[in-house]
Order: sequence, then structure tokens, then C-alpha cells
Amino acid sequence: MATPPVTDDPPAAPLAGMSVDGARVPRDPIVAAAGDIACPGSSETGTPKTCQMAATSDVIADAGMTVSAVLPLGDLQYPSGSYAEFITYYNATWGEYKSIEHPVPGNHEYYTPGASGYFRYFGLAAGDPHKGYYSYNLGAWHLIAINANCGDIGGCAAGSPEELWLKHDLTGRKGCMLAYWHQPRFSSGLHHDDLTYQVFWRDLHAAGADVVLNGHDHDYERFAPQTSTGALDQVRGIREFVAGTGGADHYPIKAIDRHSEVRDNAHFGVLFLTLHPQSYSWRFVSIDGMVRDAGSTACHLTG
Repeated sequence: MATPPVTDDPPAAPLAGMSVDGARVPRDPIVAAAGDIACPGSSETGTPKTCQMAATSDVIADAGMTVSAVLPLGDLQYPSGSYAEFITYYNATWGEYKSIEHPVPGNHEYYTPGASGYFRYFGLAAGDPHKGYYSYNLGAWHLIAINANCGDIGGCAAGSPEELWLKHDLTGRKGCMLAYWHQPRFSSGLHHDDLTYQVFWRDLHAAGADVVLNGHDHDYERFAPQTSTGALDQVRGIREFVAGTGGADHYPIKAIDRHSEVRDNAHFGVLFLTLHPQSYSWRFVSIDGMVRDAGSTACHLTG
């Protein structure tokens, strides 16, 4: 066996979780995300093609990793997001992670006026019931939970209360940033692209945000980094993931967007993101335990 060369390079940094001089190195946080989750079924697990919220919940439990936060990406409880529905179906499955959930509402939550069932169920974790948007830090990352149900919160256009809040929240930010809401700006799925959210994207792109997570279309999709207008931008572009795979059912692919890299409308599952100080890695894991997509990217680290 050849002898390794001697170098003057410093020793490698310890892996997260390893002991260094008796101290534990903090683990980089891992988040689990999916939307379009729970629905009434004949049993907790529904049918093979619908209401698989128990199976997707088990993906998180069986992932073999410590999850720091769960990001439910809207349409968490079908059909109307009532409190009784949340207690009966969502709470029996994804409710296992309620203490670490940071949700955003979907359009179905607002089928109950004011999304009152959603806000009652999640309480303070869902933010101000009149707004439903908030932000927080996790490890080295800044996360922004956006309410994309524009007609219920005073609009999403430039100058709307939420857009002004977003601009203020982004001001002076440096480091890695992730934003998430229900309805995607870009999608190859049934609902396809939605210009309603271009202003959010414009503000996030200008601030150097790295990742956007969405649901709404019941599939998994990963995009190349883009601008708010859909131009490829490998330097400062935002990578969008659609993960409407939480268990409700599947939608067809409508028309493939030009910068769509991966699509999957055949598997329920959960997207895991590991938030490193200067980068992120992802894995989309289906309910059969298979990793259907994986990769990593450096953050922009601008502000």
C-alpha cells in the first residue's frame, strides 16, 4: 500500500456531531418539507393512490436523521381545513411533528373562513392569523414563511402589506436564505406557472435568496436556479423545489418548463434539506424509502 503524501494542509474540519476535545460539534439543521398532505380516507392510510399522509409521516420518522424542523407547505388538510378535519386526519399522522412544525397555509385552508381551523390547530406557530407570514433563523440560515393566499390577506402585489414586510425582512440580510409558500411561481404541473408570485421572487432574488419551496401541484419538481422572470441564472438564481407530495393524490404533468430539471408525479414522499453554513444539500425520499433525487449547491452568501 502506498504511503500517503505529507502535506502542510490543516486537518479536516470535524464532521457534525463528532466529539472534539470533549465537546459536541453542532449538527447542521435538517428540514423536512412537503405539502398537500392529509385527507379523509376509509382508514388512516387511505388508498394506494390517495390519503397517504401516514406513509409520508413515516418517511420522516424512518429517515435515520435528526430533523430540526418540519415545513408543511400548505393544503395540509383536505377538503376544507376545518379544525375537526385537522384533529381527525392531520393530527393523527403529521401531528407527530407539531412541536417542530413551521407551516404555511394553502388555498384549501381558506375554504374554512379566515383559515380559522388552520390557525386554531397550529396556534402561535402559524403566526398572526390576520397575516399568516413570518420569518425565523435556523442554524446559519434565514427562513421566510409566506402566505400566498393573496385575496385573504390584502394582496401580494408590489406595495401590499406582505410585500412591504418581505422587503423589510430581507433588508441587510447576508448568508443563506430559504423562502416557502404554497402556490409556486414556476411549475410543469397542473396549475403551471403563476405570475402572481413574481414580486416575491423579484424581492428574494434581489436580496440573494437561495431556495424557494412550494406545493400546490401534487408532484415533485426541481428547477435550475432562475430569476423572477424565468431566466437561467447560475450565479444568483433561486432554485425552486415543488414538493406537493405529502399524500393527498397525484396530478398530471401539464407542460415541462424550460428550466425544470427533475419531475416525479408517481411517488409520494418528503423533501429533506440539510442547511450547511455556506451550502445546502437535498434528498427527495419516497414512501418506499428510495431516494428519488439528491444533490447539493453552494449558497450565494450575499445580502
